Amino acid sequence: MRVRSFQLSDATHVTELLQVSLSEECYEDTRRAFARQLSFDSELIMVMEEEAGIIGVLIGTIDQNLGCIYRVAVHPEHRRRGVGKALVQAMEQRFQQRNVNNIVVAGDEHNKAAMPLYEAMGYAGRMLEAFQKLSIAAVHSLS
Repeated sequence: MRVRSFQLSDATHVTELLQVSLSEECYEDTRRAFARQLSFDSELIMVMEEEAGIIGVLIGTIDQNLGCIYRVAVHPEHRRRGVGKALVQAMEQRFQQRNVNNIVVAGDEHNKAAMPLYEAMGYAGRMLEAFQKLSIAAVHSLS
């Protein structure tokens, strides 16, 4: 398994992964965010691949020197095997390369399932409901 930056040839595979990994409502929201991020900066989309293909994707963005992890999606057959953690670590490295010192996790109801992952990685957990208006679920400093 290896984590790498998204390539245009991955578009169909990533879209299929998102559809299989996410609820229908989450998929629609994420698909739109994925398309927007592709037009802004495709290097902030990381994929995990193995011989069989792409098994995980993380969509991030940077806004005014603040890194944001929007969505992590892992194929159901590959969950709880370190795929999400490896994707987050790769994005953290990408943020560091771009001199981003603080990262937030997008706060929506679809990220609730991934909160234990973020908390285990040192992100300060917060009640999602309390931060929905701010769209922040967890914060982490890289410095």
